[in-house]
Amino acid sequence: MKILDRYVLTQFLTNFLGALSILVLIFVFHTIFTYIDELAGRGLELWIIGKFLIYFIPQLIPIIMPLAVVIASVMTFGSFAESYEFAAMKASGISLLRVMRPLVVLMALLSLGTFFLANNVIPVAYREVYTLRGNIAKVKPAMAISEGVFSNIGEDISIKVDKKHGDNDQFLENVLIHKKTPDRVNRIVIKAKEGELRSTKRNNFLQLILKDGSYYEDVKTNTYESQERLPFAKVHFQQYVINLDLSHLNNVDFNEKTDATTYRMMNVKQLNYAIDSLRTDFKQSITDYGVNMFKRTGFHAQLPEQKADNLPKKTTKGVSLQEVFAKFPDNNKITLLEMAANTNQSQVDNVEYRQSEVEYHYKLMNLHILNFSDKFALTVACFVLFFVAAPLGAFIRKGGIGLPLVVAMVLFLAYYFIGLFVKNVAENNTINPALAPWIPALILLPFGVYLTARVATDKEVFHFPLSHKIMRWIEDKIKNLKQRRKHKLHKINRLKRMKRFTKHNRLLK
Repeated sequence: MKILDRYVLTQFLTNFLGALSILVLIFVFHTIFTYIDELAGRGLELWIIGKFLIYFIPQLIPIIMPLAVVIASVMTFGSFAESYEFAAMKASGISLLRVMRPLVVLMALLSLGTFFLANNVIPVAYREVYTLRGNIAKVKPAMAISEGVFSNIGEDISIKVDKKHGDNDQFLENVLIHKKTPDRVNRIVIKAKEGELRSTKRNNFLQLILKDGSYYEDVKTNTYESQERLPFAKVHFQQYVINLDLSHLNNVDFNEKTDATTYRMMNVKQLNYAIDSLRTDFKQSITDYGVNMFKRTGFHAQLPEQKADNLPKKTTKGVSLQEVFAKFPDNNKITLLEMAANTNQSQVDNVEYRQSEVEYHYKLMNLHILNFSDKFALTVACFVLFFVAAPLGAFIRKGGIGLPLVVAMVLFLAYYFIGLFVKNVAENNTINPALAPWIPALILLPFGVYLTARVATDKEVFHFPLSHKIMRWIEDKIKNLKQRRKHKLHKINRLKRMKRFTKHNRLLK
């Protein structure tokens, strides 16, 4: 039996590692194409790009690991069935469950490894990618001027060029610049046919020399008359020089760590603590807001007995609002109504703002719960997908990368899109966020048990005796209805013939 276990493990691990390697390669290229705008045109060293990709790979584990398990299971058991190795094993008295036993142990170890990666490696990798992306965004803005798109240099200037050339791409063609004024409004537009970038190693300034262009600025004035008289300023120039201070941008440390923390950067212990804190803060915030709103209404207090001479000299208990309102002078009633309307509108606006804030806190808390539950659900998903894919591969009886790959992709996409849908719904608290990551595995679990039981007992996978009985009963009913209809039509035709015969005899007489 050790030889059989070793053989099954060898075949499965070969397919699993092969599928895992190919999937990692595919998703690495997908990552490069996704973040090409952030990585290209910035003069980055290869080790920085390699570091970015290495840290990004662990984030792909929730997709790669289940898909690799499905592909390896379908290919392995499909190959066994196609080469009649299952038939030989069953002839020797070895059942399907006995063949799957070493792989079940392997899936248990793989599930534990997946949980370790999801709990300890992925949060660290996400933090590193988050930090590295922030540092890349700041690096070498002179090298970040790409062709055909707007590139931001600092917080005030956005540049677009049609073409760059020269030994260091220092010569620019058709330069378009949007520049913010000191009041942080984009009022300045500079356009030039040619441009040149100059820099020296002795200072931290980048000099942009523009030639043959125009300068346009919306003029901000203090009065409407001045704005109508001088709405904008436009100047044509032969040469215009812009000095860009790069002292705070050129010295970027790519090993610098960030203190920012999101729910993706936390492990199970940190998420559990964060969820408790969010719940406590959220409940306290709702309570404080409710108390504050109640106090603003004024219902908690009563007016004093003799607050004013023109008010009834008794408590407000039993005094109608009309009586109180009638005691005020007529010229103050409109003011009171306007104040009441403004106060009411202020309360409505405050409630609407608090509603959006409550929805945001709900979503933030749900995202933490989803991420917490997903770390455990991912480990179980690998186990469940194995019990669905393995008997399915034995049923289709095909090895290789043809039909098994198609079946594996269909199965994985069903699992992935179900999970994606329920997680998106759970973010808005429509579904319990703690349950949402488990729903795909819970849906596939009965299907896996059914497939394993049918294949292990050499029964047809899609054979349902009860459904056949129901279909036979329906066919019999339809057949009886047809016979009754035929008999009824035959009886009607016979009566018609008899009537015609009787009528014909009467005419002869």
